[in-house]
Amino acid sequence: MNDDFEQPSRKIHMVRVSDPARQDQHGGLTSLASEVETGETTWTARLIMFLRAMAVIAMVMGLYNWAQITGFLGGQDGAFEVQTMQWQAATVYFAVIELVAAVGLWLATPWGAVVWLTTVVSLAVVEIMFPSIYGGHFLVVLFAAVLLAAYLALAWMAARERPP
Repeated sequence: MNDDFEQPSRKIHMVRVSDPARQDQHGGLTSLASEVETGETTWTARLIMFLRAMAVIAMVMGLYNWAQITGFLGGQDGAFEVQTMQWQAATVYFAVIELVAAVGLWLATPWGAVVWLTTVVSLAVVEIMFPSIYGGHFLVVLFAAVLLAAYLALAWMAARERPP
């Protein structure tokens, strides 16, 4: 070997990521969670929580529609086969689209929000324009409008905290 060549000495510092706490500059312990929580993405976190809550609601509504279709809910008078063709078509439509929206919302994907918005608007249109199908409940439309406004507000605030 060549003794003329020396390698510089290197110091390796190992940091344990799994430590729940570490020392700050003054020797006190600080939590890693408090360091990670910077507050810069507060609105994005709120939007994701809202999307997850809407995913749960969409899944429950979709499963409820499927329970009506399969006859799991309702007696002889409320059976799927006894209902009008318009009611059957709307129920099948919402049974499929609600579950697709639930998956997209839970994953917080852009297409999930679009499918959910389509579902909300479709439900409002069916309730207002075709009251003979589901009964024309305006509280359902009001609730859908409040959810839509909440989504738009959260999406706007989340977009503002991210630079273009």
